[in-house]
Amino acid sequence: MGRASCRAFGSRAFAVDFEPMTALARKTDAPPAKMTVEAFLAWADGLPDGKRYELVRGEPVAMSPERARHSVVKGRAFAALDAEVRGRGLSCQVFSDGMTVPIDDETAYEPDALVYCGEPLPGDAVVVPEPLIVVEVLSPGTAHIDSGAKFHHYLSLESVRHYLVIDADAKTIMHHRRDGGGDGDTITTAIIRDGTFTLEPPGITIAHEALFG
Repeated sequence: MGRASCRAFGSRAFAVDFEPMTALARKTDAPPAKMTVEAFLAWADGLPDGKRYELVRGEPVAMSPERARHSVVKGRAFAALDAEVRGRGLSCQVFSDGMTVPIDDETAYEPDALVYCGEPLPGDAVVVPEPLIVVEVLSPGTAHIDSGAKFHHYLSLESVRHYLVIDADAKTIMHHRRDGGGDGDTITTAIIRDGTFTLEPPGITIAHEALFG
């Protein structure tokens, strides 16, 4: 029997036996044809460093290599969010890419940055169950997904109040904000080309220059 580890997924916790899946991944590196988020996390845990996937409708999809501009803007987005959260003394955690956000039992993404304001996650967590802010930086091959499927999927999560889509080439930020609650939800979109914008909740302000200056 392999080593078991507990992972949180929404309001549920599940035990995942990593070692058998790890051995399989190292031998083949080939994703199974169809899997749940739970199985996907166990399989992905054994992949070699540098190989990253997201799960879409039960099928693992390889993530493309990043361009330098994408990586720089992604890092600046994380740094700007982290600085605001720390500076204001908020009980939130800011994560860069690598953390998994489950959408449902068969779809899970790895956003470029996110803010989580629930109970502090343990150090070995790989899943963020209820993100408040989600950030994606557009890439040539994924722009239609970030603005389409991920827009609908992220905002289907009740916890998500802000979805930021950053265009590193155009130096713009598309801020999708959820207002209201329940059946009265309204999504408001603003395109930010300069100045500052506020994310409420949790009550932080980000400068356009911090991402593109």
